[in-house]
Amino acid sequence: MFGKSSEEETPLDNTKYYEILGVPKTASQDDVKKAYKKAAIKNHPDKGGDQEKVFFINYTFNFQKVAQAYEVLNDPEKREIYDQHGEDALNEGMGGGGGGHDPFDIFQSFFGGSSPFGGGGGSSRGRRQRRGEDVVHPLKVSLEDLYNRTSKKLSLSRNVICSKCKGKGSKSGASMTCGGCQGTGMKVSIRHLGPSMIQQMQHPCNQCKGTGETINDKDRCTRCKGEKVVQEKKVLEGHVEKGMQNGQKITFPEAADEAPDTIMGNIVFVLQQKEHPKFKRKGDDLFVEQTLSSTKALCGFQFVPTHLDKRQPLIKSQPGEVVKPDQFKAINDEGMPMYQRPFMKGKLYIHFTVDFPDSLSPEQCNALEALLPPKPSTQMTDMELDECEETTLHDVNIEEEMRRKQQQAAQEAYDEDEDMHGGGQRVECAQQ
Repeated sequence: MFGKSSEEETPLDNTKYYEILGVPKTASQDDVKKAYKKAAIKNHPDKGGDQEKVFFINYTFNFQKVAQAYEVLNDPEKREIYDQHGEDALNEGMGGGGGGHDPFDIFQSFFGGSSPFGGGGGSSRGRRQRRGEDVVHPLKVSLEDLYNRTSKKLSLSRNVICSKCKGKGSKSGASMTCGGCQGTGMKVSIRHLGPSMIQQMQHPCNQCKGTGETINDKDRCTRCKGEKVVQEKKVLEGHVEKGMQNGQKITFPEAADEAPDTIMGNIVFVLQQKEHPKFKRKGDDLFVEQTLSSTKALCGFQFVPTHLDKRQPLIKSQPGEVVKPDQFKAINDEGMPMYQRPFMKGKLYIHFTVDFPDSLSPEQCNALEALLPPKPSTQMTDMELDECEETTLHDVNIEEEMRRKQQQAAQEAYDEDEDMHGGGQRVECAQQ
């Protein structure tokens, strides 16, 4: 089945592939892989290659030979045929070309990346579908929306495949291979960085916009003008569930722009919670501020706030309970509903501020002293008090006071620095 007729007496060619990779015929598969990787990157410019002007010609030719040798020697069945019958027998038995695989596909699978020549590996067996980008939109919601559940509609413009040409872009459905990128959709440019140093960059072809195809102007679809897609308006309705958080996403799978040979991306709504004038949210809990007069703080209070679902719960103190300034109290199950567990809620925390009167008359002080616990007896006699120096308290804005002190300290440091430099100059002049 394999080989030539014995009359031709053709020399057996079963060593060339080993010589290309630089391994002996006894090399293991691991040795073959290591040699292939080393040979594949040997003359790459990023590794210090010096063939700048003829890089693509030489590198392509050499790499095809290296890839073909690796494909044969890395396959036990092909390697056995090659060792016993030579390259001609291998081509005859496998249908020519050592199996017919694209060497750049081998490069891509071996190194886990793209071919150094662009175009997604350069394979001529059809493009792999790429995935379109996701489209993200902010969706503003109130705290009431997140507490009660609601629906929000958003009108969007998106690209859809032209129904007239079925995404072909032409009347006849025909297209031509782009001459700028030879149908790969990508171009490779070389940038000289210095002696024996170049940088290789890959970018979409500007002639075909990365499609790899061009359409004759006279054959362009009259509806999409050869763009293959047209714009349409679409209204999406997002359901805001109870307990959703600020920044949470609502995803519409594969609802983004359509494009030929492309899997549609998603449309994503990102919730942005607006600030509430009364309630503050932290996770599943709610916080609210409540100011009490000194009388209510001491003698008891009750108030009826309006909750986020329009309910009006009665909140009151216990008999004889005294509320201290800056005190927190909590009510269970009056916070935010928990996401996907709407019948469970967090806590409602109330931060109390006590509003004291600015002053009291002597009569009011006497009346309060009669009602309140007696003052602790003073440890100092009247004679001792007479010897003390009397002081006067006054109101201050502590933030303004601290800011003024910082400015004063900075000015003093500046003046001290000026004095030091000026004094040194005067001494120097006196010495001269």
